[in-house]
Amino acid sequence: MRISKYLSRRNHCLKGSEIGNTANAASLIWHALHALPSPSDQVNWAGFYVLDPSTPNQLILGPFQGKVACQTIAFGKGVCGAAAASQQTQLVPDVEKFPGHIACDGDSRSEIVVPIVRSGKVVGIIDIDCTVKNGFDEVDRNHLESLAALLSDVCDWA
Repeated sequence: MRISKYLSRRNHCLKGSEIGNTANAASLIWHALHALPSPSDQVNWAGFYVLDPSTPNQLILGPFQGKVACQTIAFGKGVCGAAAASQQTQLVPDVEKFPGHIACDGDSRSEIVVPIVRSGKVVGIIDIDCTVKNGFDEVDRNHLESLAALLSDVCDWA
């Protein structure tokens, strides 16, 4: 993934709304990955879930690119919920082997989910799915964790 250089030059443009910033980030991730060779160009979903302010320990769908998605995910459920509950990145090479995987899109074969943590609390997650196994690696993890840290700092999380 080659978005880190772009993001470092654009930090000053990112101050403010988590909705606008995550919408732009979802589009940036989607288009950046689709411009790269396989497996990156096989991404079928890229977006965000954010903390539901009305329901503790639940994520609600945020901005994304891809097919229709699940609207809510409880902490501890599926890959997204596991990342939210543990506050740890989940790099899943084969989603069919992940206990309790939530298949919003049956074409997904691998997934990476990175929590966005602010003041010790998960405020959202970055979720990216791919139609091939082993679609993500440690390079992706490192860049997405940097993006999560940036979004944690610059967004006005409610």
